Amino acid sequence: MPGRIALAAAGAVAAGAVALTVAVWPDGDGGDGAPSAGASPPSHSKSAASPTPSKSYALSKAPATIPAVREHTAARGPGWKPKDGGRVVVGDDDLADEGKLLAGELKLAYAGDAEPRKGDVELALTPEKADASEGRDESYTLSVKGQRVKISAPAEAGVFYGTRTLKQEVRGDRTAPEGVVRDRPAKPRRGFMIDIARKHFDAEWIEDRVRELGDLKYNELGLHFSDDQAFRIESKSHPEIVSRDHLSKAQVRRILKLAASRHITVVPEIDSPGHLGTVIAAHPSLQLRDTRGVAARGAVDISKPQAAEIVDDLLEEYADLFPGRYWHLGADEYQALTVDNPEASYPQLAAAAREKYGSDARVQDLATGWLNDRAETMRPYERGLRAWNDGFFPGGVEKADDDLEVAYWTGKEIGAREPVEYLKEGRKVINYNDEYLYYVLGQPNTFRYPTGQRIYEQWTPLVIRGTKPVNAKYDDQILGGTFAVWCDLAGSQTQEQVAKGVRMPLRATVQKLWDARKPGLSWGEFVKLADQVG
Repeated sequence: MPGRIALAAAGAVAAGAVALTVAVWPDGDGGDGAPSAGASPPSHSKSAASPTPSKSYALSKAPATIPAVREHTAARGPGWKPKDGGRVVVGDDDLADEGKLLAGELKLAYAGDAEPRKGDVELALTPEKADASEGRDESYTLSVKGQRVKISAPAEAGVFYGTRTLKQEVRGDRTAPEGVVRDRPAKPRRGFMIDIARKHFDAEWIEDRVRELGDLKYNELGLHFSDDQAFRIESKSHPEIVSRDHLSKAQVRRILKLAASRHITVVPEIDSPGHLGTVIAAHPSLQLRDTRGVAARGAVDISKPQAAEIVDDLLEEYADLFPGRYWHLGADEYQALTVDNPEASYPQLAAAAREKYGSDARVQDLATGWLNDRAETMRPYERGLRAWNDGFFPGGVEKADDDLEVAYWTGKEIGAREPVEYLKEGRKVINYNDEYLYYVLGQPNTFRYPTGQRIYEQWTPLVIRGTKPVNAKYDDQILGGTFAVWCDLAGSQTQEQVAKGVRMPLRATVQKLWDARKPGLSWGEFVKLADQVG
């Protein structure tokens, strides 16, 4: 909602409509401190003569950034740009990392808790909790006045986002406009997921994406590192499943440290009970087979306790490596449930279901129990847990735990349920809509590389499946969205091509997650801005 300003006791809407011409007095400040209408201007000389006006400035315009700021109060003044002698000062030692990062980026000195002066950027924490969401407050205020900048926020993440706005404002020798930005995200989850299992991405490439995501105010990086094709992170508990090309734990820790400095949570995913081909290759006795002996691709036999033991070993090992707030349990595309009659095709699963959940239980109940058991393994680590939408089944005697979030990716799978079914149950949903947000290498099946323009012009977080939005009454249950790179045909693109291909889709996605309003720029203007601000 556009901010409103009081200039000379008359309101002017910040988003472009100016209702009053305001005189600028000798102190050069046409904002706070200007005399109210009808009052005599302050005298700056011994005589009663009227003061001579200083240089006049046009009313400022809202800064041009990606994502766009939510609110800007216009003012008159020269604005701010980094100059020799400028410093970054912090009002709290907890902001030292944000201050040093910004100082290095803008080629300013870092002066710690020094008193701010003209030319400086001041970072400060405010005591109030103004706009908390999920226990976090990502709001911030950025003020440009008197050739100084002050960025304040209730939490460190908000201060960091304010520094990202300032960095974009002054890129390319531009000037941060006079006035006050008050900004906050519309959605608390803003993610980018990379399938590093099917295609090996080197640590440096991932780190570059972390820097890019930070500058765009994303706050999640998903790593899908286990699948049928490969297992891509060093393991001490089960080294036999790790692929030749993989990330060492030391490399992962460097990625995690960099992500933390950008206030990005890394969300790991070990998909199960499907997509476990690398585990099966090392432990072939765990392969799920039907009554004819035909193997189900990537699926472990969940009637065998050893399958759960190995997956729990991995969950516990990597829970210690990844300290973030969230964990993805997978649970999609379990092949036993893609046949016409799972109970007839896989009698061992049907028998295990009845033994554990009663005579009315079916194979889907055993799969639901598997998901709940894996969730129970993770509960001591106090992570927010999510699973793919096709791992939640209707009916049955066993229900998925209430606190599991739905990562909704497709309506194309057999028996796929509409998003509203989960929302009516009261579940929270993260939007991974494969119609807009799936970048699938090689474009197999019906996938096409998503365009930033289509996301920018057509998609919103309410559009969870296909192209139609759900009712706006469910908006609060939709936590946000994630743009995903899947590497089904891994050799189709190089790392560099992937980075180039996702550049504008990432920018379009975060614009729609940060600000629920219709974008103010045309797509062409948005692309031009992206080139300007980086």
